[in-house]
Amino acid sequence: MNDKLFIRLQHLIPQHGLSRAAGWLASTDNTLLKNTFISWFVKRYKVDMSLAAEENPRAYSCFNDFFTRALKPGARPIDNARDSIVCPADGAISQAGNISEGRIFQAKGQSYTALELLGGDEELAAEFANGSFATVYLSPRDYHRVHMPYSGKLRAMVSIPGELFSVNTVTAENVPRLFARNERAVAIFDTDIGPMAVVLVGAMIVAGIETVWDGQIAPFASRDIATSLYPYQNITLNKGDEMGRFKLGSTAIVLFAKNKMQWDENFSAGTQTKMGERMGKKI
Repeated sequence: MNDKLFIRLQHLIPQHGLSRAAGWLASTDNTLLKNTFISWFVKRYKVDMSLAAEENPRAYSCFNDFFTRALKPGARPIDNARDSIVCPADGAISQAGNISEGRIFQAKGQSYTALELLGGDEELAAEFANGSFATVYLSPRDYHRVHMPYSGKLRAMVSIPGELFSVNTVTAENVPRLFARNERAVAIFDTDIGPMAVVLVGAMIVAGIETVWDGQIAPFASRDIATSLYPYQNITLNKGDEMGRFKLGSTAIVLFAKNKMQWDENFSAGTQTKMGERMGKKI
């Protein structure tokens, strides 16, 4: 399909309605429907089921359970160096670098502000001024659980309703402020090197976003930005621990404060990633 037509269609179709319909299909336990859908998906995207804790695609109760499948122990070893920061998910680096003058690079001249990505909270955005960011795109064939890049204690989560554009390379290059427009959940952690944000970005036909502390949080019931605080729960997650998952694929964005860490030089736009491998270090 022509790129311009692809982008135009995304403006015209009912994004949320289509995504909710996909959510129904992905959660049905009808044997014929779920097995047909899963079998097609495995073949279409060449999914390697040998890594899954449950290798038999038909054993999953619904497509969502298949899509968010656990991996076998040891399939994704976590880099255990004390100073390492690890990739939060399987996928590919969309972009990685510095937050410059409050802006985060998206693709081909496209950028957006940390302020709008984080829901318009000026004090929160200031914590990441001139800091570092990495954007990881999870393709349909990837493992779709998101893990902690670095150990931290959960401070807050900001639920931000929005649009549901696709998040592939074509839309990243052609939809202005894509990641700051789409529905997303922003998890803020306090770490020994300052604040860390892990942003789970929704997308077209993504049937839901879950976190390990609140379960399914998206699609959001309200169209208003909502902030949840966790000062007394002592929700502390170690590097490599699961923190959330996507029901159908999307993007995770990680932010750190200024002069607290640096990305490894071998990670740049297009670099393939595996959850748990070192992608940077604290300084």
